[in-house]
Amino acid sequence: MSIKRHIHTSRKYLLNAIGWASVLLGTLGIFLPVLPTTPFLLLAAACFARSSPKFYQWLVSHPKLGRYILHYLNGKGIPKRAKWVAIIMIWTTITTSALFFVQLVWLKVMLFVIAACVTLYLIRQPTLRSSL
Repeated sequence: MSIKRHIHTSRKYLLNAIGWASVLLGTLGIFLPVLPTTPFLLLAAACFARSSPKFYQWLVSHPKLGRYILHYLNGKGIPKRAKWVAIIMIWTTITTSALFFVQLVWLKVMLFVIAACVTLYLIRQPTLRSSL
């Protein structure tokens, strides 16, 4: 096997591994609101687009996740309900964490700054007009 082919194969395996790890983390993010879902799924889509057309197609064709990824990537936006559910979950989780679990004041402030930034980002994204 030539060095060039070996590098290409290694890159493909690395991108696939990062893609699947991102799918796993994104899926966990559905159930753990402090873990972001969309960025991990977008990273997975980017990795699969460069390494495995089969995995990319599986991800964007997924009955639950695929439509959101494609609408986001195509610039159509995020459904209104998904935006508001995400914002409510972020603030509920961040507030609960800051009030009951985090002792350091600077860390509490950082949590609220992150929540505010994510909220602003979500609000500024286009809102998908059609229902999913």
